[in-house]
Amino acid sequence: MSEEETRQSESSPEASGVTVSDIQELIRRKEEIEAQIKANYDVLESQKGVGMNEPLVDREGYPRSDVDLYQVRTARHNIVCLQNDHKAVMKQVEEALHQLHARDKEKQARDLAEAHREATNHGQSQGLSPPQAFARVNSISPGSPASIAGLQVDDEIVEFGSVNTQNFQSLHNIGSVVQHSEGDSSVPKPYLRI
Repeated sequence: MSEEETRQSESSPEASGVTVSDIQELIRRKEEIEAQIKANYDVLESQKGVGMNEPLVDREGYPRSDVDLYQVRTARHNIVCLQNDHKAVMKQVEEALHQLHARDKEKQARDLAEAHREATNHGQSQGLSPPQAFARVNSISPGSPASIAGLQVDDEIVEFGSVNTQNFQSLHNIGSVVQHSEGDSSVPKPYLRI
């Protein structure tokens, strides 16, 4: 096992508890490998533009005398090895990011469930009951705004705009809320809670 493979297996994201700093370290390693690959490509470029596939022999089959064959072959070998290392590190980065985001998503779901549970327990411990209705719908005219909004006979109204069971005195309160909200676009339309 090469030194690079040993380092990769030691810092594998499959170990539980991937952190952002672990991912940053993997990205730093990826950037180091990319810099080494570029340096080796620069070596090939300095040898009369010999790339990865240019022949290293002349037409007669003799080694080319215009390039340093050892340096070119070493650079090619290093590039291939580094590309394999780069691929492995990128796979580790991908797995680590998946794990990190999955863990964050699970944590968010747990936190949301816990907050909901606490709110439910808090409401039960204080003896809170559902809000009391201050009005009941007796009839609805077809095509009326109430009908369009989905109100039905026997629906109970617990809140209409700012009117609720604690400040409701008469239906004039509801008429006042509607009247003050008509024609003024800066005032939101009354909110109805059934």
